Amino acid sequence: MTKIRVGVVFGGRSGEHEVSLKSAKSVIDALDPERYEIVPIAITKEGRWLMSSDATQLLPEAVVESGDREVALFGDPTRGEIVRFENGSGAVPAGSLDVVFPVLHGTFGEDGTIQGLLELASLPYVGSGVLGSAAGMDKVAMKRLFRDAGLPIVPFTYFLRSQWDADRERLLDTVEAEIGYPAFAKPANLGSSVGISKAVD
Repeated sequence: MTKIRVGVVFGGRSGEHEVSLKSAKSVIDALDPERYEIVPIAITKEGRWLMSSDATQLLPEAVVESGDREVALFGDPTRGEIVRFENGSGAVPAGSLDVVFPVLHGTFGEDGTIQGLLELASLPYVGSGVLGSAAGMDKVAMKRLFRDAGLPIVPFTYFLRSQWDADRERLLDTVEAEIGYPAFAKPANLGSSVGISKAVD
């Protein structure tokens, strides 16, 4: 039986980098090695893509060891493969993938960006598409979509950091008038519980 080659992409540039590492470990542990060839692909906090032992060194426990490689994925459907770089000798194929399992949290992962890259590269992937990911990541857009679909939502308001810096008192008056206290503040484009705070006054 030919194994399905699964690229598990994890890490990333968001504030949820460490959460992604734990999630990737769970996904890799759950994949049946009899059925799947696991290709771990890490994205560092700086945005470098790594494969094999360089990738697994970021995980809580190493899963696969098979040489160090800095790699890239191009949004070119004629390539259909991960490309690695070797000692200044240029890019060489590192093998095609049957499917990509993006285990990235937050910005540059759950927000439609990696999904867009995979769409450009014509690589099948697990999870929501570009639009669903982008809308789901933007809390203001999602609340508006829910509201317009007639779903019940709690009262909300939003503003940009530049507006907060320019006129904090007016925005506090808006929050008090539209929501009241206690109120919860959350960044519009971060996932999990990153940046959430409770205001009682």
